[in-house]
Amino acid sequence: MIALTINGQSRSFPGPLNVSRLIEELELEGKRIALERNGEIVPRSQFDQVALADGDALEIVVAVGGG
Repeated sequence: MIALTINGQSRSFPGPLNVSRLIEELELEGKRIALERNGEIVPRSQFDQVALADGDALEIVVAVGGG
């Protein structure tokens, strides 16, 4: 299990886990998001390569369109 803090809330996931898999788990695929891991922005092009570790703190922002 991997324990993560996402937007200030503790969550647990079966490991191993990368950012792309986390996005799927959170049902955010296809949405415009920005993700910060431990204070550093993770570029979308690196979501497949960035492995998450127990204790990581993430901030996820979902862009909402409208007018």
